[in-house]
Amino acid sequence: MPGLSLSPLLLLLLLLLGPPAPPARAAPHRPTAAGTTGGTPKTSGVSPTKAIAGGAPKGSESPPPKGTTPAPPKTSGVHLPKGTTAAPSRGGTAGPPKGSGTPPSPGPSAVTAPAPKVTTGAVPRKKKVVRKKVLRRKKVLRKKPEAPAAPQEPPCPPLGLESLRVLDTQLRASSHKRHGLGAHRGRLNIQSGLYDGDFYDGGWCAGREDTEQWLQVDARRLTRFTGVVTQGLNSIWTYDWVTSYKVQVSNDSHTWLPSRNGTEEAVFPGNKDPETPVLNLLPSPLVGRFLRINPQSWFPNGTVCLRAEVLGCPVPDPSDAHARHPPVPPESHLDFRHHNYKEMRKLMRRVSEECPDITRVYSIGQSSRGLRLYVMEISDNPGQHEVGEPEFRYVAGMHGNEVLGRELLLNLMEFLCREFRLGNPRVVQLVTDTRIHLLPSMNPDGYETAYRLGSELAGWAMGRWTYEGIDLNHNFADLNTALWDAEDNDLVPHQFPNHYIPIPEYYTFANATVAPETRAVIAWMQRYPFVLSANLHGGELVVTYPFDMSRTYWKAQELTPTPDDGVFRWLATVYATANLAMASGERRRCHYDDFARFGNIINGANWHTVAGSMNDFSYLHTNCFEITVELSCDKFPHASELPEEWENNRESLLLFMEQVHRGIKGVVRDSDTELGIPNAIISVDGINHDIRTASDGDYWRLLNPGEYEVTARAEGYEAATQPCRVYFENVPTPCSFRLARARGRHRPGRTRPGPDPALRLQRLRLRRLRAHGRGR
Repeated sequence: MPGLSLSPLLLLLLLLLGPPAPPARAAPHRPTAAGTTGGTPKTSGVSPTKAIAGGAPKGSESPPPKGTTPAPPKTSGVHLPKGTTAAPSRGGTAGPPKGSGTPPSPGPSAVTAPAPKVTTGAVPRKKKVVRKKVLRRKKVLRKKPEAPAAPQEPPCPPLGLESLRVLDTQLRASSHKRHGLGAHRGRLNIQSGLYDGDFYDGGWCAGREDTEQWLQVDARRLTRFTGVVTQGLNSIWTYDWVTSYKVQVSNDSHTWLPSRNGTEEAVFPGNKDPETPVLNLLPSPLVGRFLRINPQSWFPNGTVCLRAEVLGCPVPDPSDAHARHPPVPPESHLDFRHHNYKEMRKLMRRVSEECPDITRVYSIGQSSRGLRLYVMEISDNPGQHEVGEPEFRYVAGMHGNEVLGRELLLNLMEFLCREFRLGNPRVVQLVTDTRIHLLPSMNPDGYETAYRLGSELAGWAMGRWTYEGIDLNHNFADLNTALWDAEDNDLVPHQFPNHYIPIPEYYTFANATVAPETRAVIAWMQRYPFVLSANLHGGELVVTYPFDMSRTYWKAQELTPTPDDGVFRWLATVYATANLAMASGERRRCHYDDFARFGNIINGANWHTVAGSMNDFSYLHTNCFEITVELSCDKFPHASELPEEWENNRESLLLFMEQVHRGIKGVVRDSDTELGIPNAIISVDGINHDIRTASDGDYWRLLNPGEYEVTARAEGYEAATQPCRVYFENVPTPCSFRLARARGRHRPGRTRPGPDPALRLQRLRLRRLRAHGRGR
């Protein structure tokens, strides 16, 4: 208090610290219950979020006693000049800026009192306060280098129940309801017949309903089993599936070791519907030769029925003959794996860069979600149509979950590029004499859906349709009905054409259900004069040929041949007989149809009717003959099976392309100008189906060996007929025409007649279709 004498110790402390600064003006504040200041001090150059080490907690500081100067707080890592004090920590008593030398203000309840006068002999000179600006460096978060991941062991592939690598004799069961529901039917994605009680039904069903039933798989060698995939019964009449099961493994089929989850026997969750595959990985792999699936519970309103696939890796066994004599490795230069959209583009780009002189990649449009439909062209003059050179196409991926065709076409690109560079004479001749177009994915949206699920979990239908839910194999215009109605009324070919049939008007409306993928392919067909094509599917082992739609509309199956039935049967037989899987005498039926007794070929409508198929549309709307190839029982084979599938189909793919040169070819020219006549009609006596010439006047007509009377006619020209003979050698017979102008029809001053009405109508409908197209 003023007027009192100070102790010598306090006086010495004041001399060392210097004269006290005048008291600061107290800021307005609100008192708290504890009597401390609730405000936050305003500091200079210091982040308000950082407190100096050693500061008291918020609200813990109290104002200094009256008449005293507070001691400087301890600081951490900050050097304070002599005579300065540090700012209080965040949450303490409000005070002046850091480094000002001004003591903190007293609390709100205290009255500001003048500092006591101290008389000394020598007053120390006031030092100048130096303000230091503290700059905070921006912290750059640097990614710590990740440690290299340990090499992961590749997951075990399926044993092959779905792809038929596991034979019927390798499957056993505790019991079965009847032969059609025996153990040999317990294969993933197997399909049932149309009738209840079919001899070939859609799964295995136990003869009794108890927890002692089992389905057993014999791997025929020591195998490290890692997982099981299950489905319910495929049937349109009943609903049956297993909801939980156990797994046991054995080496001798007598002593069984259960799969355990710790100390307890593992019970795996099963299915919730008949079709969705469910994968269960074993808690730890089990090694053995035999594996049993032991159902524990099932759908209450059903019975014990399931379809399955088993995952496992073979274990090296010195006593195994297969281990001593491993199979011949596949061609190492081919990329045997499943390629998603980005990887497919990279592969096509890589092939194009390796063989720039014979390849070209182009797009024909876009899918519903904007993915481009890429085509690889392979020819000695890519991007150019050469007169007399036929154009061929392969189309794959119409159904997105049928993926084998996509991978085969990607491997075919690599194969043709490599073999052409190596000088393979067969490939060099094929590429030189043919313009090849390969469309590996017509439905990329559907493929991406199936690809995300994977080989064993995509099921039978997931990814089949486009993003808009359209089945592309039923989405082309139905031209069959119009043709057959005209034939029934004797209007063909004089009043109604037997070829180049125009698209129906309803198909060109803006609200017509036409997928952008379909529109893109139709425009592609119009742009190139294709002669031969194959549409690659999966899920069976058979080759089908037009017509795909039965003539009697209410019949699900009916033999409906085209006027070129003999040619189509030959084309289908060429592919089927060269395919190793189809030609094998040990092959069994995939599902319920035995196509082997028909030579693995069948008329499409005689199998099941399909309205609006691409095969029928291609035959009736263009010059192109197209077949469908069902490549494999398994729609989505595992990547480990792709090398074998390539070997099964390599010769078939090459041999079928060479059939584009079977028949006759030629050029229809104007006898005066020697220029080619486009859209001239080529008719073969005895075959009620004509074709037309391309823009340069050249044409190709597929025919079987024999003698033919061929007629060429064009609007404004006299028709010409000549005999043409087709030989057994796979070399086209030249059969060209020079047409003279019709007399009295093109005199000077007269207008040249336009195209025939059918062609004019066809072009009009195509323009309307393109006008309403999307994703082109």
